[in-house]
Amino acid sequence: MNSRLSFLVKFSILVVIEAIFCFTPLGSLPALGPIVATLAMVPVIVTALILGTKAGAAMGAIAGLFSFIVWTFMPPVPPVAFVFTPFYALGDMQGSVGSLIIVFIPRILVGAVAGGLYQVLSRVYRKKDALNMAISSVAGSLVNTFGVMGGIWLFFGAQYSATLNQSMLWIIGITVLSNGIPEAIVAGIIAPVVSRRVKMS
Repeated sequence: MNSRLSFLVKFSILVVIEAIFCFTPLGSLPALGPIVATLAMVPVIVTALILGTKAGAAMGAIAGLFSFIVWTFMPPVPPVAFVFTPFYALGDMQGSVGSLIIVFIPRILVGAVAGGLYQVLSRVYRKKDALNMAISSVAGSLVNTFGVMGGIWLFFGAQYSATLNQSMLWIIGITVLSNGIPEAIVAGIIAPVVSRRVKMS
């Protein structure tokens, strides 16, 4: 199999896995708070690790598109859907262009950061591939958590806080602890294992 065909096959398989994680319960992790902890960033990170930074960023954009579709047509937590799509409103709460930034940019950055960091670490620590992948995976996952929550704070802080009847600092703190850290740990374990097996095949 030539390299171009191999790239397309691997990328396509990862898109299918991403779709499964985004559109079915198989991608959900038990978590507290309004933001569902998911495995959706794992295919993005795996793509970045095995196919490169650009491919990882592209997969991040696809993940953002899938997330946008979910939050627009079948929001898992309707009261806060407005922060992820401009086409959803609940009372006075209405999404905007900021919703698109929140749903797309952090996901794209997951692939860019995980892939870029892995390339840098691989040049510096050539014999520590598994560790390089784990560090890059955790960093990529955390980029999503802080990117999404930072975007919510920037564009919808007052509305989001009022909807949940909590301060934004409390919301961000509990989201990081209950969702962000578990997602990062899972990504740091699963993504390197999958990526190394694929690279060796």
